[in-house]
Amino acid sequence: MASKSSSSKFDLNESFKDFQAQFQGLDPKEPGQWPLAPKITVGIVVMIAVVVLGWFALLSDEDTKLEDERAREPALKTDFTSKLGQAVNLPELLKQKQQVEEYVTQLDRQLPGKAEMDALLSDINQAGIGRGLQVELFRPGAEVVKDYYAERPITIRVVGRYHDIGAFTADVSNLSRIVTLHGLVLTAPTGKDVQGGNLSLDATARTYRYLDPTEVMEQKKTKAKSKEQNK
Repeated sequence: MASKSSSSKFDLNESFKDFQAQFQGLDPKEPGQWPLAPKITVGIVVMIAVVVLGWFALLSDEDTKLEDERAREPALKTDFTSKLGQAVNLPELLKQKQQVEEYVTQLDRQLPGKAEMDALLSDINQAGIGRGLQVELFRPGAEVVKDYYAERPITIRVVGRYHDIGAFTADVSNLSRIVTLHGLVLTAPTGKDVQGGNLSLDATARTYRYLDPTEVMEQKKTKAKSKEQNK
């Protein structure tokens, strides 16, 4: 029994020595002439290297993308919840949209067109006369054009009793078209006007009108040219 064990151990040592001997004196320029053991070993090393490089070249990019998508998940959930709430409330939102459109249409009707401005100026003047006020100054200024509308300041001065002036300002605010009063200055009478008890009101009334499509296009062209010149 002892001799058999000794013989097996001797054979194993010889095999290991033979395996080592196959790696000695290898010519790197002639790998095809190498013994079997070096060929298998180099093949395994190359395969492992290919797997590792493939991981870093391909799978690592995919792993990065996966992490990015995971980072986006909370924002997507929040967006989904928001849109789901909008979808549930869609009928109410459509109703509100219709109400806003009707309100905008109503406001648009309160802005006169270019042809209606003269009639509006006349209405403001008549509001003062109708209250028994003396219109000492009624001077329309130059029109100021905005993006979709234009405004015109009107310098006015009316003289009359306190309650009549108050009624005049209320009449102006209740006109069918939008008119605003700015810089109101109420002056007490002096000299001979004291006996009459009349007051003097100086103010700037501003009227507004919407621009027609041609004017809107011209306004956009003017702004575009201005931007190009400022570059």
